[in-house]
Amino acid sequence: QVQLVESGGGLVQAGGSLRLSCAASGRSVSSYDMAWFRQAPGREREFVGAIIQRDGRTYYADSAQGRFTISRDNAKTTVYLQMRSLKPEDTAVYYCAAAYQSGYFHIESNWYLYWGQGTQVTVSS
Repeated sequence: QVQLVESGGGLVQAGGSLRLSCAASGRSVSSYDMAWFRQAPGREREFVGAIIQRDGRTYYADSAQGRFTISRDNAKTTVYLQMRSLKPEDTAVYYCAAAYQSGYFHIESNWYLYWGQGTQVTVSS
């Protein structure tokens, strides 16, 4: 069992930055690959990016590429989503998710076993 808790959301103006954190706890948490998803009102949950715990490789959705960066702490228990040059269309609830490590990137939400409660990000124009 893995527990995930996101933090760091808030209100920011367009062009601003935010850093989200996802604190993971539980058995063998460092063995889980991590991802960020987001869901805007009336829209399906969408993949933002992911990190492979084994080697730190990252992968991003086109909407995040070049603006968002995923990183982790040395203990591999906290994953970060640094967001820059935010746009109003980035407004959503952001979730972190965990899946048992496979060494491959997965963008499908149903691949992930554990989810946090989400943190709201609102970007004003």
